[in-house]
Parts: sequence; structure tokens; C-alpha cells
Amino acid sequence: MPNGRTLTTPQLTSGNKETGPAAGLTLVAAILGTALITLDSTIVTVALPAIGSSLGGGMSGLQWVVDSYTLALAALMLSTGAFADRAGASRAYALGITVFTLASAACGLAPGLAALIGARTVQGAAAAVVLPASLALVRQAYPDPARRGRAVATWAAGSSTALALGPVAGGVLTTWWDWRAIFFVNLPLGVAALVLLVRAPRSARRPAPLDLPGQATAVLALTALTFAVIEGGTAGLVAGAVAVAAAVAFVRIETRRPHPVVPLGLFRDRAVRLAVATGAASSVAFYGMVFVFSLFFQRVQGRSALAAGLLFLPMTGLIAVTNVLAGRLAGRYGARVPLLAGQALAVAGLLALFTVDTGTPAAVVAVLLVPMAVGVALAIPALTTVLLDAVPAERAGVAAGVLNAARQVSGGLGIAVFGSLVGGGFAVGLRASLAVAAALLAVTFLLGCRRVTAPAAG
Repeated sequence: MPNGRTLTTPQLTSGNKETGPAAGLTLVAAILGTALITLDSTIVTVALPAIGSSLGGGMSGLQWVVDSYTLALAALMLSTGAFADRAGASRAYALGITVFTLASAACGLAPGLAALIGARTVQGAAAAVVLPASLALVRQAYPDPARRGRAVATWAAGSSTALALGPVAGGVLTTWWDWRAIFFVNLPLGVAALVLLVRAPRSARRPAPLDLPGQATAVLALTALTFAVIEGGTAGLVAGAVAVAAAVAFVRIETRRPHPVVPLGLFRDRAVRLAVATGAASSVAFYGMVFVFSLFFQRVQGRSALAAGLLFLPMTGLIAVTNVLAGRLAGRYGARVPLLAGQALAVAGLLALFTVDTGTPAAVVAVLLVPMAVGVALAIPALTTVLLDAVPAERAGVAAGVLNAARQVSGGLGIAVFGSLVGGGFAVGLRASLAVAAALLAVTFLLGCRRVTAPAAG
């Protein structure tokens, strides 16, 4: 997904001096870790048909291969910033990379679908630790604000590059070797990140409250909701009831905790609500369309995993460039210009995809996917700016964590919903999925327009 800023509470360090080459090595280690967890959010999608052929499980099983990772990453991200502070960023990062690498090996060796889904869940939990710890390491290595800004931009660019390479890498590895290679490729990269981390100074630990009851009910609510959407039937109804009960418990807990995992007071601000809603709608569109069209290219049009990965390259390859453009537009015209323009472009792109049918040339489909992706890439940095401008500086880390968790959860739910829709008939399901994604972005676009024009009316 196009990257906004992911922040965590500033990390106290054992020193306040840049260490020359050590700072650069720390930055490379942080980029490797973030690239790994970003890569695994897209590299798997192109390999899903091959995984299904090898391990079975049907559409719902393939949805869980993606969503088990996304859900664990999203739900646990609410608390892992505090965990990184308590353990120290370097220790938390080392733990996260180690567990992620071992879980990747378990994914590659999985004898069946259940084992793969379990290992993917562990991967997601480890990724939730790596993400905030990696940015804390960058902050620790570059105390000078100007150099830190450039380092953070480089860190974010690494994530965008991994996002672009994910479908292509998945196609190449699946076609030339086997789907298991998409997980084994993480092993040397994880080891390299740990070796580079040796040069990073140890991070100081500091007290940071953990809201374990809130975290537990959040995980239960999100998992039950996803189960209800994917599985349906009587089990889905029971899971839906569990999700509602867990959500009610979560709200009650968060209103009473002195240090809640999600401060509900954040949502009193209209700009915060707009940013979170727009981020959620954007993730549904982006992740959902990558999932659906990966199946379209391979299962409907009969193309190889490699061909499918290459067909995504035009849309993913423009993401990093568009992120930079969005930053420049926001600096010149304000954040809401790229925010609204991006959503409008994404909606137009989704509507254009209604023309796609089984006989549409693959190259045409690849071009038609570009406006949606570019629109989302324009909107994400801008909505992150809107969010951070709306909250006090001391709550920026929490607010950014909530935004990124909402984006990940929504992307997972989008895959769950769209997978269920196309499972009942691809042509009808594709158009239903496009309609849902376009409607969500249209609603947030209209809310954004109202937000822009409201002050002038007063």
C-alpha cells in the first residue's frame, strides 16, 4: 500500500551523537526490515493460485493466507510502539526480525494450508513489532532534524520500492521455482538485517503503558469480523455476534483505561475521522483490486504468475513517484488538494474498470489499473498530513498508529469481502467489488469536500 508516515513515541537512546558509518548501516537495517514486511503484503497475492493448486482449501483458504498476516499486523500494531519503547528499539527490532525470518521459513516448509495460515499469523505479529521499532532506530541514528528528515524519506522510499516489486517478485519466484520461494527469499534478507543491526547502539528502555485488555478485545473483534465475512453461514453469524460483543467490550474498556491502546477522544476531531475513513477506503480499493485482478489474470485469463506480476508493474511502479508528487502538491496548495484529487482519480479509475471483461487484453487492464493506484498514492501522504495537523504533537505517534492499523484492517476486510463476491461468480463479483470500492471512496471524497468548504460557509 502507498505509505504514509508511521510514527512512534520518540525513543530515548544511550547517546545523542551520530556515529557516521554506523548511522548509515542502521538506516539500511531499518529499510531492510520495513521492505521485508511490505514485500510480504503483496508478494503473496500473485502466488495464491499456485498455493491453492498445491495445498487446496478453496477461495476462503486463500483469503486467510492473506488476511491472517494483515490482521495480526494491524491489530497488534496498536500496542507494539509501546512495546518497542519498553524493550528498547534495537532489542524489539532484533526480536521482530528473528521471529519474522523463522516464521518465513515455516511458511516455506508448510505441509498444509492450516500450517501456512498459522505461520503467516506469526509473520504478521512479528511485522507489527518491526515497523515501529525500525522508525525508532532511524530517529535514534539521526538526532539532527534535517538529516533525520532525509533518512525518514529514504526509509519510506524503501517501503514503496518493495511494494512495487512485490507482485513482480512473486511472479518470478513462483514461475521459475515454486510458490514456497516467496517465503524462502526472506531468510537471507532477514539475516542481513540482523548483521547490520550489530553496529547500531543499544536503545535505552523507558516506561510505556500497555493496554492488554484493550489489545485482546481488539484482536478478538477484528478476527471474528473477518471470519464472519469469509466463512459466512451459521458459523459466520456466530462470529459476527462475537465481533459485536468484543467491539462493545473494547469501547467500554477504552473509555475507562488511563492509557488506552486507542484513545477514543481522538475521533472527536472531524479531521481525524476523515483521515481514518479515507485511509480505510483507500486500502479497500488498493488491496482489494490487487487481490481480485491477480485472480483475474491467472484464473480467468489463464496467464502465468510471472505474467500477472509484470502486469501489475505499471500501477505499482508509479507509487513512489506519486508519493513524492503528493508531498510537493501538499506543500504548495495544502494537503486537501492532493487528498481530494487523489480520491476523485481513484473513483474514476474504478469506474473505468467496469469495462473489463474476460476478453479484454491484459495490457489494457494493466493500463486501466493505473489511475486507481495513482489516485490512492496521491491521497495517502495527504491524509496522513491532515491527521497529524489535527492532533497535538505528543499524540502524533498514537494517531499515526491508529491510522495505519485502520488501513491494514480495512485492506484485509476488503480482500475478505471481494473474495466472497468473486467466489460466487467472477464477472458479477468483479463488478460488485468495483462498485463497493468506488462507493466508499466517493463517500469519503464528498466528506472531504464538505470539510474543505465548511469554514468558508461560516
